[in-house]
Amino acid sequence: MASKTPSIRALSRYLLRPQAPHSHCQHQRKQYSAAAAGARLNGTVEYDTTPILNHTSKSTLANPELPAEIRKGQTKRINLYTAVNEALRHALQTDERVLVFGEDIQFGGVFRCTMNLAADFGTERVFNTPLSEQGLVGFAVGAAAEGMRPVAEIQFADYVFPAFDQIHNEVAKYRYRSGSTGANCGGLVIRMPSGSVGHGALYHTQSPEALFTHTPGLRVVIPRSPIQAKGLLLSAIRCNDPVIFMEPKILYRAAVEQVPVDAFHLPLDKAEVIKPGKHVTIISYGTPLYTCSAAIAAAEKDFGCSVELIDLRTIYPWDRETVLNSVKKTGRAIVVHESMMNAGVGAEVAATIQEKAFLRLEAPVKRVAGWATHTGLMFEQFIIPDVTPSHVMVHHSLAHSTPFYIVSHLTVVQTLSFVALLYGHTCLALYTTSSNFSFSIPRTLTNNSTLNPISKSFIDPTKCTVLSTTLSSGFEGILTPSVGATAFMADWKHAP
Repeated sequence: MASKTPSIRALSRYLLRPQAPHSHCQHQRKQYSAAAAGARLNGTVEYDTTPILNHTSKSTLANPELPAEIRKGQTKRINLYTAVNEALRHALQTDERVLVFGEDIQFGGVFRCTMNLAADFGTERVFNTPLSEQGLVGFAVGAAAEGMRPVAEIQFADYVFPAFDQIHNEVAKYRYRSGSTGANCGGLVIRMPSGSVGHGALYHTQSPEALFTHTPGLRVVIPRSPIQAKGLLLSAIRCNDPVIFMEPKILYRAAVEQVPVDAFHLPLDKAEVIKPGKHVTIISYGTPLYTCSAAIAAAEKDFGCSVELIDLRTIYPWDRETVLNSVKKTGRAIVVHESMMNAGVGAEVAATIQEKAFLRLEAPVKRVAGWATHTGLMFEQFIIPDVTPSHVMVHHSLAHSTPFYIVSHLTVVQTLSFVALLYGHTCLALYTTSSNFSFSIPRTLTNNSTLNPISKSFIDPTKCTVLSTTLSSGFEGILTPSVGATAFMADWKHAP
């Protein structure tokens, strides 16, 4: 029987070929060549220079998340699919419980992630499965329940839906049947290439990660680079929770960086601040981080701002602490992802920010995401967000003043020793020139920051117009006219 290897290689080359219009389709050629007005930023991502990747050994080994012994070791320049291969190889070498299986993985798989593993470790541990996603995940469930560490590959994330019953009803729920974490599917990893490559169309473009974030009991991980892929995959295989590991397929060959030669693990429960900033926080994961980085470079040049960039890495359960600390510092948040906007990861992140950091926001939380539609080949270039939307959202967020802009309800109360900014019965900010000043305001009526008010950059209490000497209803017991209180209406202006 003839080897299937040439056909798999041909399919791999086809899927990752340079995108180009079809000469026989004039309408499509027109769509590909047309550019939106002002889309000057939407060039090719410069993977050779992007700060998202570590281009030198020095920058790689400076990563504080790496163990000390790894930071003293060697690195080599590899791409993302090679990093996945190295992680699988190390897992197979060090743990005899590890199994690797999926459709065509004995031949290296469509994207070559399992190249030579079957030859080196035998077909009893690295083997092909029938073309049945439900069947191969069901097999993985049984293997994990018996104590093995199976790594199952779904050839494309678009094909995972037949297995969703097994993932949702068996993988995620198994531990809840006995009430004990001793009987579960921990140690199960389901890998799948996901996301757009620019010409994948309806069945090779989808990013269905949000579906799995609605399934308690799973971890959902999406790496952005070879270092992240290697470290996070090794952590996923070692983890006692079942993990959905989604690999952005456009990055398999495009993302190349210096990666430690030895094995290492990265935390599954911690987001990473890729770039610190002061004025805006952008939260993203996977491939969009590269367009976010390009948008940040342009925005900082165009608007004179400082933007912080966070990689969630694990999108479920995601690291709320890192995100909220950043947003409380910058006062502005933008969430960017490739999958469609409605009910996406961005919606959950935005809702959490609104709930937990509302009084620290200077502008509404923004989202940049794919359109809520299926990705037809002709329109794929326009459905997936590129650099321009993120750049525009940074501008909109900076241009927006504090969200409490209803002038008729905004009041400034001035006394001999402090100025308070009130919105109805809520104290938004407290200004004072006294270093030892203290004032008792109920916990529910303050933003817990008397020396760094959230609206200081937008409201100057000295430029207020006197309206009356009557305090807002409800504050008589806290601020009284006897200490010289006078109510003012702020001279409200939007930030530039």
